[in-house]
Amino acid sequence: MSVLSYLTDLSSSITISDWERTSIDTSINTLSTKLGNYFDNIESKFVFGSYDRKTILRRSKDSNSDVDFLVSFKDGSEWTPQTLMNRLKRFAEANYSKNEIYQSSPTIVLELSHIKFELVPAWGTFNIPAPASIYTTWIGTYPLTFKDKLNDKNRDNNYQIRKLIRLLKYWNVLNYRVYSSYEIEEYVVGKFFFLCYNLKDYFFQAVEGLPTYNLPEYKQNKVDRLKKIVAETKENERQGWNALAEIEIKKAFE
Repeated sequence: MSVLSYLTDLSSSITISDWERTSIDTSINTLSTKLGNYFDNIESKFVFGSYDRKTILRRSKDSNSDVDFLVSFKDGSEWTPQTLMNRLKRFAEANYSKNEIYQSSPTIVLELSHIKFELVPAWGTFNIPAPASIYTTWIGTYPLTFKDKLNDKNRDNNYQIRKLIRLLKYWNVLNYRVYSSYEIEEYVVGKFFFLCYNLKDYFFQAVEGLPTYNLPEYKQNKVDRLKKIVAETKENERQGWNALAEIEIKKAFE
């Protein structure tokens, strides 16, 4: 096996399978129907985030994998974020087992056996709880804009960008989350890739450019280790030592 085939196989193994996505989509449709039956003042409701962008890891590889579900209320501007979170919590308790439900500001978490939903309260198009205010006020957001940017980036880069993001996210999970999931996606979408033709090329260039400024030392050390592994892998390949190169790259995901 080569480094490329190893990374390609690994990317496939951490990607949500068709049957898993079918099961999750069924749960999404059920949730949407229940919301519509429970409330009569919803302006819009839809999935966004990494599940919608297809950059999510399967739950067996990342216990924090979740589906972000935005619920925008027509009267939301009249209330605080906590009021709408309480509203969503009452809905969840009325429709699901209570031991599956808890608040994790600014969302209500609904944890099912096969997936976790994060219900995000909103109003208009679209105002969500503001992190800077510790989620006590609202901030405007454009949850679908980034999806368009990622789609364009993926198309313009040999359809390797989603695979690359999932590989970096998996390394991130194994290393106790050096970056937030969204930071990884932003980094990859904003990066210029030069003369990349396959997943290995993209992975190497992405790793070599990973930022470490403002990271605490223990996180910098994890990034530096990954960069060293990639450098050693490339050198082994240059020398024609493909077996050693494969052994080396596997260290990144141990």
